Amino acid sequence: MHRLFVALRPPLEIRRHCLAAMAGGPPGWAWQDDAQLHVTLRFIGEVERPVAEDIASALNSVRAPAAKIGLHGVGFFDQGRQGVLFARTIPRDLLEALHKKVDRALTGVGLPPERRAFLPHITLARRRKTGADPAGWLKAHSALSAPAEPVGEFILYESHLGRDGPHYEPIAAYPLAGLR
Repeated sequence: MHRLFVALRPPLEIRRHCLAAMAGGPPGWAWQDDAQLHVTLRFIGEVERPVAEDIASALNSVRAPAAKIGLHGVGFFDQGRQGVLFARTIPRDLLEALHKKVDRALTGVGLPPERRAFLPHITLARRRKTGADPAGWLKAHSALSAPAEPVGEFILYESHLGRDGPHYEPIAAYPLAGLR
């Protein structure tokens, strides 16, 4: 089985802003490292190899303009004892349009459509069982921002789960059209 997702890899300057925001974060959280930072366009989950090959092929049909992404604030997905701290990515409309095109390509190979609302973001940390309340960190970083930087491709990743957290392996990259 292959655990897959489609994402944008943020440019270096965007990742630097994210990494700086993580310094001194609340204890008891699993903070991401640079290699893990991405903007998920569509989580796929576990699929067999033939389906993974169909997915890789279908993504070749996605046509979209290159994106310029920036940061604008932080947020928290509260899932009870679980939770995720994230940086909001902008512009939302451009990223949402790309998400919809990727989703359409994937439903074309038999995957169910995405049912969750799309909120473009970069996950910064996941709460562990002993994770401290993030309210102070959220307030301190509410004005996190970074100017938009160009992104010229989206990537099909395979996620390998391990004791030290997930490792993301790029499987294929798909170019986006010239910058607007």
